[in-house]
Amino acid sequence: MVMKHINLTHHFLIAMPSLADSVFSKTLTYICEHNEQGAIGIVINRPTDLTLAGLLKQLGIPQTDYMIETTPVFFGGPVQMDCGFVLHHPVGQWQSTLAVNQELGLTTSLDILKAIANAEGPEQVLIALGYAGWAAGQIEHEIAQNAWLTVPASSDVIFNLPLEERLSAAMQLLGINDATNLSNEIGHA
Repeated sequence: MVMKHINLTHHFLIAMPSLADSVFSKTLTYICEHNEQGAIGIVINRPTDLTLAGLLKQLGIPQTDYMIETTPVFFGGPVQMDCGFVLHHPVGQWQSTLAVNQELGLTTSLDILKAIANAEGPEQVLIALGYAGWAAGQIEHEIAQNAWLTVPASSDVIFNLPLEERLSAAMQLLGINDATNLSNEIGHA
């Protein structure tokens, strides 16, 4: 069976129970880009032990905004974990930005971190180390194998909810109020 290409850009991937033993166990991933070549996403509900202040210190970027002392840096995914990725609103004009849509951008250049350190960055940010990546057709295959649920994303879930509420909020967008109701069995009508 050949699946036609679906575009999951600006969608959430909700990890199903079948991923319990993987790096993606209980994750909520925001898909920043999805096309015929594959997909790129950022896990938005798994903080690391590193704070933004700690990251800036490692990079030698002085900070003037002390609100960032407690801002968590997230595990964005298992690919390029030594690289920083900033998911942000508004898109703005940064050196290296992938515009997800008219509202959100994903930036990898240091200029955005320097601006954030000086309280001159975007209104809303989520900083992650690493990203989740899928080869061409891989994400479609994993969805067919019941590894993920998908739902159109909400910026509110990404930026305005405490991280521990993000996964359940995304499930509620699908009408699922209790994660224990999720099954590993694939249903076919």
